[in-house]
Amino acid sequence: MKKKNPFASLTMFEKILWSLSVVAITLSFILCGDPDYWVLSASLIGATALIFLARGDVFGQLLSVVFSLLYGYISYRFRYYGEMITYLGMTGPVAFASMISWFRNPYKGKGSEELTYTQVKVNRLTVKTLGIVCILSAAVTAAFYFILKALDTPNLFFSTVSIATSFFASSLTFLRSPYYAFAYAWNDVVLIVLWVLAAMTDLSSVPMVMCFVVFLVNDSYAFISWRKMMKKQVE
Repeated sequence: MKKKNPFASLTMFEKILWSLSVVAITLSFILCGDPDYWVLSASLIGATALIFLARGDVFGQLLSVVFSLLYGYISYRFRYYGEMITYLGMTGPVAFASMISWFRNPYKGKGSEELTYTQVKVNRLTVKTLGIVCILSAAVTAAFYFILKALDTPNLFFSTVSIATSFFASSLTFLRSPYYAFAYAWNDVVLIVLWVLAAMTDLSSVPMVMCFVVFLVNDSYAFISWRKMMKKQVE
């Protein structure tokens, strides 16, 4: 397939959603009064990644790897060690593994020849697989609770919950399940709370709050999009 500008494949709605996301993040960056260009860069890259992930486009996973590196650094600066460890040690590597998994599992069924990009094949989870993911999520969360406590991590409860939701969502992303977006939406809610708490003492965190508000909207759209993709692929 001939390589094309990835943005050319976006629908009009997705272009509008992406544009509004960029405007919202940039305005919060300008108005916060204490700009942090690392935060702005991570937020814009993350919002862009979600648009392509919502389409099942492997390009979104590549951007997710870059976002994880930037977000890990930002979290380190704010002493959110749970977020730093989660994104540098789990979300980033899983995004890279997911990129390979998605690349190796393209949708080649009816209608795929009409796509202007390579769409991943949606996977249906078995009860056994879901059970294993839940057990692993609980084990990882329990282990990291004591690590974060030892590191004197601020807002320990929400940092711990964030690890649980991130691990669960990352696992579902690797497994190509539509419910990855639903899990990430819950993770967005937790992160909004975390960064609101940080913004109470440091206004440079305000763009991160807006970042995850935007992520919540985009992940909600992604869940709807993937459900439609799954239905179409099955048909």
